[in-house]
This record gives sequence, C-alpha cells and structure tokens, in this order.
Amino acid sequence: MKIGLLQLNPTVGDFDGNVAAIERAARECVARGADLCVAGELALSGYPPHDLMLYPDFLRRNNEARDRLVALSGEINCGLLFGLVTSNLNDWGKPLRNSAVLADRGNLVATKHKALLPTYDVFDERRYFEPDPTPCVAKFRGRKLGLLICEDIWTNQKLLGRIDYDSDPALACLRAGAELLVCLSASPWGTGKHRLREKLVQGVAKHTALTTIMVNQIGATDDLIFDGGSVVVAGSGPTLARLPVFHEHAQVVDLAAPPRPLEWRDDDVADEIEALTLGIRDYFARTGHAKALIGLSGGIDSAVVTCLAARALGPKNVHTIGMPTRYSSTGSVEDSRVLANNLKVGFEVINIDDAYEGMHTLAGRPGGVAEENIQSRIRGALLMARSNAEGSLVLATGNRSELAVGYSTLYGDMNGALEVIGDVPKTRVYEIARRFKEIPDAILTKPPSAELREGQTDQDSLPPYETLDAVLEAYLDDHLNLQAMEDRGLDPELCRKIVRMVEIAEYKRRQAPIVLRISKRAFGAGRRIPVAKKL
Repeated sequence: MKIGLLQLNPTVGDFDGNVAAIERAARECVARGADLCVAGELALSGYPPHDLMLYPDFLRRNNEARDRLVALSGEINCGLLFGLVTSNLNDWGKPLRNSAVLADRGNLVATKHKALLPTYDVFDERRYFEPDPTPCVAKFRGRKLGLLICEDIWTNQKLLGRIDYDSDPALACLRAGAELLVCLSASPWGTGKHRLREKLVQGVAKHTALTTIMVNQIGATDDLIFDGGSVVVAGSGPTLARLPVFHEHAQVVDLAAPPRPLEWRDDDVADEIEALTLGIRDYFARTGHAKALIGLSGGIDSAVVTCLAARALGPKNVHTIGMPTRYSSTGSVEDSRVLANNLKVGFEVINIDDAYEGMHTLAGRPGGVAEENIQSRIRGALLMARSNAEGSLVLATGNRSELAVGYSTLYGDMNGALEVIGDVPKTRVYEIARRFKEIPDAILTKPPSAELREGQTDQDSLPPYETLDAVLEAYLDDHLNLQAMEDRGLDPELCRKIVRMVEIAEYKRRQAPIVLRISKRAFGAGRRIPVAKKL
C-alpha cells in the first residue's frame, strides 16, 4: 500500500482554505500512486479551535467541508483520512467529538472518535469533546486500519512517566484485528518534541508489532507552534519515513519498499529559531498584518527579536525605534543602528528625555523603580501610538527569565501583540543571538542592562543568568520544592528569593502578550497559578 502523508498548515476556521490545501496535496500524492492520503487531527478546522466550536455556524461549515472531501475521494479515486469536529449524537456528555473520518470512492467508510482527551499543559479538550474508548478498525481496500488520534498514542509510561490514562487505544485496535495503525495528530512543539514523538511511535509499533503512521500538522496558532515531524515506523522496528520539521510537505511512502528516511538535524538552537520564525510568520499572516514594530534598545533581547522578525516577515516589513534617555549609552544607540543596517530594517531614533522629564515632574519625582518604569512606559506608549497610526504590530522583547521574576514593566516593555522570546531563557537568548551574524559583537559582549539609571546592570538585582535560569528550570519546569532544589545543589536562600519573585510577579505575567511556546512546559497558557494566594 502507498500512503500519502499530508503534513499541512491549516488555519483555524478557514474551512475553504483547509479543504483546498488537502485537495492540492492529495492530488499531488495521487499522481505519485497513493492509495490513501492522511491529513492531521482537526485538519478541516485547524487546531485548536477552542470556543469557536460552540457557534452553530462552525459545525455547519465543518460538515459542508467534510462532504466536499468525501466527494473528492471519489473524484480522485483515493482514500482520504482526515480530522474534523463531529456532533455527539448521545443525549448526554459533551456536545462534540474530536474525530477522524475515512472516505473512499465517494463514500464515508468509517468514523473514529478520539479516546484520550488531554487536559494538561495547554490542552483543555474535555471542555468541548466527549471521549469514545471504542476501537475503530476500518476496512480499506483489503487492509484493516486501526485509527487513532494524537493523544491516543501517549500511553508509554516508561517513556513519559506517570500518565493520565488506564487504557491503550493502540492495543485495543490490535485486539480488534488491525493490521496497520494510523494516527492523526496536532501535537504542538517544544524543544526536541519531534524526537520524543518518534520514540512514542516506535514504542507503539514495537508493542503492537504493527507498522504505525503518525501525521502531524505544522504551523502556528497563537502561542502554539506545530512542527510536523510526521513519521512512519515499521512493526519490525525501523523508522521508514520522517518528514521535515517546520515545513509543509506531502510525501508518498510505499510500505512495501520505503525509501531511506530523512535524518533530522541534531541542533536544538536551530530548531528553536525555525519555530519562533514560524510563530511570528503565521501570527502576522493569520491576523492580517504585514509590518512589525520593535523598540530596539541595543540589548541582546531586542536584537534577537528583530533578527527573528526580519527572517519571518522580510526586512522591509520590520521597523525599529531607538528611544534613548539620559541613562542610555551612546554605544547602545550606535549598536542598534549597526544591527538595523546589517539587517536592512528600518531604524529611527526618538529621544524621549524631555518626555521623561515632564512625566517625572508630573508624577511627583517618585524616585527608585517607579522613576525607572516611567521611561519604559513612555517607550511603550510611543510604540503603541505608532502601531495604531500605521497598522503595524508591536513585538515585545522580554525573555522568560525576566518575565518570570517580574523584571519587566507593565504598560511599558510588556506592550505588544506577541511576546516572541517570552518562553526563551536568557542564557538561551545568547545562544540564539550567536547564530545571527548581523548582531554586532558589542551587543553580545556588553553586560545586560535595562539602562534605566546611571551605571545599571541586570546583576544589580538579579543573580547571574546561568544561576537564575537553573533555579527557574527547577521551579517552573520540574516543579521542585525548596528542599529538592537544595538537593540539586542550588543555594536555598537564593531559591527562596527567586520563588517569591516569581509568585509575586504572577499578576504581571497574566497581562503579558501572547507568548510563543517552545519549552517543554508552556510558560504562557500552560501555567495556571492563582494570583491571590498565600506564599
């Protein structure tokens, strides 16, 4: 059997566009001899559609799109397997199902409903969908296909540790007579996630002794970035096919004579650059915007965001503004100018010292951090005013380390439509920066500073970023308590201080722009901590 893997980039709510993309890719694969073409989870609607599914018109358009693809399967004489939303026909439970349908020769052959619904990290599928543990084994041209949807294969306790489920849908398909397993997926990316998914598929194939196909979507929806990374693994063990990460791709795999599989690069930093670039590009395309506006300070964070924006949108669509005050170094302005020239993005300087003096006086010369924040808020107001006037979107430049501990200013440097590196630790920001030859050495080597008072550096109030990031990883990613952090070799007093800073800053993080997720546990929608609590 020849399987067409349709690794596509669906847009949430764009049924016409998504159907067209599936049809185009399917026709390409049919021309190469495909018997069956497989698209991803909720490929008709895009993933995740969230509360859009609660509107009756959404389901009507979804069903019309389904019917068009069922008819297409007859027109091109090829099986089509794709994900969509269906109604729960029972008079109990959630109103919808996360489903897949198999169509062939103009007929709807089988419907599979997702068995395991994730409700952790960024997922909240039980809000909308009713699960169905019934295994679905569909007869297709002399073969019995076991149909699975994304989370249905996330049951490998040895690989994942504690899991949320006591059932194994893949094993249930085997017991129901499946001869081949096909999993439709919309699994968002975090660093190294595509390699973890391949191990999961390998585990399913080994456990069932069945060739297992996993087709994943690519693209970005708000904070979530999808990498693709679709794979086919033989029941005998070897990987038969890998599709590229971060790119749409349609490939036909002959299960009887598969080609040598693509090798993915072993370079997490390069993958993160690709992911963030994709996140920016799709956010702008899907919100109908073309131009980005960035406050370019001469520091490492705004430099990296500018490089990523130029890569995603093209230099002509990126404009930067330097906004110095009396505390800004001459080098910061000139370093910004050099970077902008290297990237060929727009750059201008607007001195805000007079505005700072006026606001400083109106505020009663408050001193301390309040005085520092006035500068940041003037910059934020200026950027938003220009954004409103020109129709551009402001990209915020805060990194994960600073956002976590509140080292950011509400209504200042936190202004913007998208927090591009808000899930990137400061130490990783430097690693990413070194990949961009356009960034001057002076930006890479200067001590990090907000330049909001004379002689200020970040380390006046924060530990070295290597230390801070180690504490944040232990607390935010690994959920360690203070004793466990000390057992890891971290200073207990410092850990106590950092944890308190994180929890106090929670109200600020709640008001941050959308944060592109690249870590193993999303720092945006994936973290749900009460603001009002006892520390």
